[in-house]
Amino acid sequence: MLITSILLAAMAPASTANVDTTRAAFTKCLRTDMKKSLEAKMGEAEYEMALKSNCSEERDAFRAAVIAFGRAAGDSEKNASEDADMQIEDYHANFTDKFKDYSSTNTLPGE
Repeated sequence: MLITSILLAAMAPASTANVDTTRAAFTKCLRTDMKKSLEAKMGEAEYEMALKSNCSEERDAFRAAVIAFGRAAGDSEKNASEDADMQIEDYHANFTDKFKDYSSTNTLPGE
């Protein structure tokens, strides 16, 4: 039992780092996509529909990292998957809100 706890503790930092790295890549891609969409004067409904299909590689990597982290922490596959999906939905909602705000003021996000 002690050995298992030590192994899990040793694995946790690597999993956290992977989640952090993939999260940063995902949000960077979403930010870049949002800026391009604003520059193209895309409509809010069009952006919201396109958002979920953009950044698929980064989104999939982030989702996999969150699931792996959850599983390493003892979550079931179902719970870990639901958590990952919820986090992704939160990012999509956040960027949709940001897009609407920038669009309504006709401004672009800073670098």
